[in-house]
Amino acid sequence: MFKNRLDAAKHLAKVLQRYHGANPLVLGIPRGAVPMAQLIAQQLNGEMDVVLVRKLRAPLMPEVAVGAIDANGKTCVAPYAHEMGADATYLQKEQNTQLALLQRRRQQYDAIRQAVNVVHRTVIVVDDGLATGATMIAALQFIRQQKPARLVCAVPVASPEALEKVRPWADELVCLFAPTDFQGVGQFYSDFGQVEDKDVLNSLRQVFGSPPKYHPPKP
Repeated sequence: MFKNRLDAAKHLAKVLQRYHGANPLVLGIPRGAVPMAQLIAQQLNGEMDVVLVRKLRAPLMPEVAVGAIDANGKTCVAPYAHEMGADATYLQKEQNTQLALLQRRRQQYDAIRQAVNVVHRTVIVVDDGLATGATMIAALQFIRQQKPARLVCAVPVASPEALEKVRPWADELVCLFAPTDFQGVGQFYSDFGQVEDKDVLNSLRQVFGSPPKYHPPKP
């Protein structure tokens, strides 16, 4: 049981210490994993950024993923999606909803910093846990297209099934705990409070600094 996300991040950072000094790029999946990525990057003396992906929510069960989508609109859909009521019409609507949200976030984040280049870097993608693995797979696929030197998936806890689905997409998989009685990520945190958009923006400002103020040109 982890106290909170930062406690989990500290434990992950200890396991990832072999990357200290290698200038790793630590990417957090918004929103929950962004403060985690910030702490891990500090502990490893690396850089921090975000990777923009969103899960596609199951009908009537928004906490369950039936797939995921990245900021370019590339979608992966779970084979069980239709069994959960996610037909083609529903999936198209959900894809449009989540892509619009990702585009809004990209505008917000780009106002603070430009995305860090991942080419030929050791990239560590962090999330606070894996339930289905769909969002992490989308993140890894998105980053792999940008040609990192090494791609690492790092999570505090995951279902054994999700780990096996994610494993082929990463060069290395780091998971602290994969219980057979997994029911949900929040089950393994004493405090699993919501991370808000303002928290993500604050993390980015702390790392990249505040955006320059706009001064209109003099007449």
